[in-house]
Amino acid sequence: MQPLVELEKPVAIVGAGLVGAGWAIVFARAGLTVRIFDANPAVSEKALSWAQEQLSALQQRGLLRETAEVVASRLKRVQSLGDAVVGAAYAQESVLERLDVKRKLMEDLEAIGDTDVIIGSSSSGIPASDFANDLRISPRVTIAHPVNPPYLVPVVELVPSSQTSSETVAFVERLMKDVGQSVVHVRREIQGFVLNRLQAALLREAWALHRDGVASCEDIDKTVRDGLGWRWSFMGPFETIDLNAPGGVADYAQRLGPLYYSIAQSRLADGPWTADLINQVEQDRRQHLSVDELEARRNWRDERLMEFAVARLTNDSR
Repeated sequence: MQPLVELEKPVAIVGAGLVGAGWAIVFARAGLTVRIFDANPAVSEKALSWAQEQLSALQQRGLLRETAEVVASRLKRVQSLGDAVVGAAYAQESVLERLDVKRKLMEDLEAIGDTDVIIGSSSSGIPASDFANDLRISPRVTIAHPVNPPYLVPVVELVPSSQTSSETVAFVERLMKDVGQSVVHVRREIQGFVLNRLQAALLREAWALHRDGVASCEDIDKTVRDGLGWRWSFMGPFETIDLNAPGGVADYAQRLGPLYYSIAQSRLADGPWTADLINQVEQDRRQHLSVDELEARRNWRDERLMEFAVARLTNDSR
């Protein structure tokens, strides 16, 4: 995969936690030089070694066109924000999901004074208008929200602010497609965008079912893992219901619309997750996975995602 002509310049990763490190793999795998910066040098150092491990695993499964060593050679740690972004074509921001932190970073990026770099934010739900507007760089900032890990799950939501230029959106769309991501255009700003609003609806019901004593964490997970997830792994909710009634989506809506409406109405009075409920779910989950096993289980998840990626490459008929 060849880099874009415009991206003979490097790309920058600002914030090198799990999401930022995953983005670094996405860009380096596509042939781009990647500068990695984190305000905590230990985080960027760990990101580099972790990325090298993941690249080796990708190579073993045939998910790299080059050797892991060649791809890893494109990853460069830098010591300052300026070192990362000055002269870069694109910067992917993946700092803490806090409004004050993101706004401070945007102000720091403006102060650096590079007039060309396009900035994509990995914000999971904070609209760019809340932290990136009314700056000189505002037309060059948009949301480019991934799923974690982005090098294994390709969808990315593009959500422009009220001041993002159309040229910026077009550039980021082309870049994301060229590096192998699946682009979703969110047509207007809304908290949580599309992905997390869909996830929120499912999570809200999952927590409520546990709270009400309807099912355990494991049985709720099993319902998705061994049921809904099988179809959702290769089709979305609208296609799912379109195929689940003889006459398609309108037929399905006529048959089951009242049921879904009554379910939604039954949750209108739900409040936030309480401390007691969180403790109940935590205790339930810890029966199946201890805290010190979380990292190993994340690695297991990523291995399964790699196997799934191989299967998708072989069988994808979209």
